[in-house]
Amino acid sequence: MEKDRLDLLSQIRYPEDLRKLSVDELPELCNELRQDIVDELSVNPGHLASSLGVAEITVALHYVYNTPEDRIVWDVGHQAYGHKILTGRREQFATNRKLGGLRPFPSPEESEYDTFVCGHASNSISAALGMAVAAKMEGRDRHVVAVIGDGAMSGGLAFEGLNNASATPNDMLIILNDNNMSIDRSVGGMKQYLLSLNTNETYNALRFKVSQWMHRKGMLEEDRRKGLIRLSNAVKSAISHQQNIFEGLDIRYFGPFDGHNVKELVRILRQLKDMKGPKLLHLHTTKGKGYEPAEKAATIWHAPGKFDAETGERIVKDTSNQPPKYQDVFGETLLELARLNPRIVGVTPAMPTGCSMNILMQEMPDRAFDVGIAEGHAVTFSGGLAKDGLLPFCNIYSAFAQRAYDNIIHDVAILGLNVVFCFDRAGLVGEDGATHHGAFDLAALRPVPNLTIASPMDEHELRRLMFTAQLPDRGPFVIRYPRGNGVKVDWRCPLEEVAVGTGRKLRDGTDVAVITLGPIGNTAAQAIDELPDRSIAHYDLRFLKPLDGQMLDEIGRRFSRIVTVEDGVRNGGMGSAVIEWMNDHGYRPHIVRLGLPDSFVEHGTVAQLQAIVGIDKESIIKVLREGE
Repeated sequence: MEKDRLDLLSQIRYPEDLRKLSVDELPELCNELRQDIVDELSVNPGHLASSLGVAEITVALHYVYNTPEDRIVWDVGHQAYGHKILTGRREQFATNRKLGGLRPFPSPEESEYDTFVCGHASNSISAALGMAVAAKMEGRDRHVVAVIGDGAMSGGLAFEGLNNASATPNDMLIILNDNNMSIDRSVGGMKQYLLSLNTNETYNALRFKVSQWMHRKGMLEEDRRKGLIRLSNAVKSAISHQQNIFEGLDIRYFGPFDGHNVKELVRILRQLKDMKGPKLLHLHTTKGKGYEPAEKAATIWHAPGKFDAETGERIVKDTSNQPPKYQDVFGETLLELARLNPRIVGVTPAMPTGCSMNILMQEMPDRAFDVGIAEGHAVTFSGGLAKDGLLPFCNIYSAFAQRAYDNIIHDVAILGLNVVFCFDRAGLVGEDGATHHGAFDLAALRPVPNLTIASPMDEHELRRLMFTAQLPDRGPFVIRYPRGNGVKVDWRCPLEEVAVGTGRKLRDGTDVAVITLGPIGNTAAQAIDELPDRSIAHYDLRFLKPLDGQMLDEIGRRFSRIVTVEDGVRNGGMGSAVIEWMNDHGYRPHIVRLGLPDSFVEHGTVAQLQAIVGIDKESIIKVLREGE
């Protein structure tokens, strides 16, 4: 469908235009909004299925609420493409996730309609509660709505927000978008609870009418509201023969309702809009709604890449002659190791497909655990497994591991437990931008005692490090590797031990020493190859902790000029570690550190971003030539 044939959507630039439509026109607008998203994402890939699933919720919210004065707080921006299109960004939507274009997730720096950053899950309730309390303290007539998915509701921060919302005066509305999915299928007790949660429709209809009558009579003031809610809960439990966790927290619960009936949603939201106290509206939706391929395979169509919008055929590149992705090498190697070592188990916070732990799950389902969107729990759970004799490989995306920093220190490192942390998507990840770059893991973890920290330069090194990490008495062992394809087509190699704390001299030279850590070393090697007239030594540090003192001693004695290259922040990272070691051992070389700057790196392709921050091949060549 062409843009000029989207009759209703073409009339809307901002939500104030949307509110000029009649309620009867909204279902067609939702269809057009979905079509626009499908058409755009077929040629400019992004997160498809999530945004299709919330078209009606998005339209109803902007129709009923006076945004941007009223606040809509999205939980994870995967679902906010329709929101962007309806809030003045439709003409720019073709630039979404591209360098210099629209950001991959909502950001207040991009639009006043984006109320909070939302690249990571489970923060919407806490942020919305803060906004609701601020509005109440300032005497502003502002409504605040948090939109959270059932997958994000499994995160610990969401429960912390619910707990505080029940005890802090506020009028916030929480919309629970329940599609039984995060990226993969949702797991855990919350999933089972929501599946079984049901409410008597007659009771719901009656309670709506009673609530409106009581509101008009002034019977819902704060000092009387909680007692009435408890009475309501008791009556409701008797009718429906079940308890409700939300109402147990004094948060009024409504639902579940059909999240794809936009006219009904408008009616419900209007009734709830001015109701006092915290409220939760439970909506059932279908991820990928309105586009059959996405409905049938929501995980694949979460971010499907380019596809034919008419046929639904995905445009997949031929990768038969390309190296596999690092995550697939991890998944295959983990299965090999698990076959050899019965103590090995796998743990992942809601990313079994993304990190390829699904490979272990398929063959050994009793030895792989998806714990939901709960990184802190994943780490402490792994610590418990290790304490009593198992050997967990805990795979977390590097950016998400930030959420488990205390758990890594308190629940694993202090006891020196043998947990293998595999940090996927380390370094620059590309189009997902600042919230997803694995920029801080090296600098954050380097000061923590008892940790071994390593990064493989290629797939062979990844396999060897994984084998080394599962050997007896290794203690907590961190392995970081990037998103995307590796460098070796023949990626399988013998599983051999690597001596902990040893690097490799890949190339000898006399003019300057280049020290690299991880796959960025391949880029540095290419740069050195283009300078045949220079005598450049190349060292793969391999371990950030412990450092290879013998190798660094050789470098300190032989070279007056050193260049370090890392795919992480310069502040406190590998280059800083080299400077500290040289200083502590009496060497005074001139050291140039290449890495990520002291600023958040936005979105673009990995190649574009590496050039911007100065760790691409051309930038490395330029630095190496400066000493000529």
